[in-house]
Amino acid sequence: MIIVIDGLNKHKFPDILDEMYRLRARVFEGRLGWDVHVTDGKEIDEFDALDPAHVVCLDEDGDVVGCMRLLQTTGPHMLADVFYQLLDGEPPLRSSRIWEATRFCVDTKKLTGTKKRNSISYVTSEVMVGAFEYAREAGVLDAVAVIDPVMNRVMKRSRNAPYDYLGTPKPMGVVTAMAALMDCSDERIDGIREFAGIDHDVFLTDDQARALFDKTHKPAPIDSTGDDSLGALQQYCYEQVTQADSPEEMNAALALAETLSRNMGIPPSEKLKQLSQARAERRQESSIAAPTD
Repeated sequence: MIIVIDGLNKHKFPDILDEMYRLRARVFEGRLGWDVHVTDGKEIDEFDALDPAHVVCLDEDGDVVGCMRLLQTTGPHMLADVFYQLLDGEPPLRSSRIWEATRFCVDTKKLTGTKKRNSISYVTSEVMVGAFEYAREAGVLDAVAVIDPVMNRVMKRSRNAPYDYLGTPKPMGVVTAMAALMDCSDERIDGIREFAGIDHDVFLTDDQARALFDKTHKPAPIDSTGDDSLGALQQYCYEQVTQADSPEEMNAALALAETLSRNMGIPPSEKLKQLSQARAERRQESSIAAPTD
């Protein structure tokens, strides 16, 4: 099941993106030994800051089990700025109708079940279908990707063979790399679907993806009646508010309580609710009374 996260909806899915970056770290640094930058267990590079489209596959448990990054070639991209040696001195492709596909990976450790939808082959095909269908609907004609011979064979077996290559294969670290071209055509998509037995719509809506991921990843709200540490935290917030020496300190303490309530599932006490409501009313009154030019 595919959710595409781009510049328009990424604010809804920071946690899914975090899990995607963690998967990339496990695969590229941990399993493949690539020289990538990993911080706090997440592999993120400079191209992720360019608002690419991330094609993310969620399994039945809501776990991130596969992903791919799509980036326009009109600006910075990996083939132009990292793997340019593959082009043998030729200029990189630059077109709004050619996108670059990179950072493809699947969670091989999770995908060990015998069911078809839990297989590496199925998730690989589902990510490919999602990427090509999304690109096709955006008016993209071709995708370029830097792959290795193993991936090249996988793509050929799954009816997703590149139709051409740019430059010549070259050793990159411990593998040989090549720049491959794939068309975003109905024939390619139909072939991948037939190979994997995918006859349904692979895309989730934003709401469906949110609900599926939250099913197992969102912390359940804590019951304050049975948690002493929660009660102590609520009491601390209340004391900070009541002991504030200035309106600024009171606002800061109330903001902390509201943040805990919103982000950690901690329900505010009735006293804090009353204080927060009073602060909101004072702000509204100040706004109405403020002089205008």
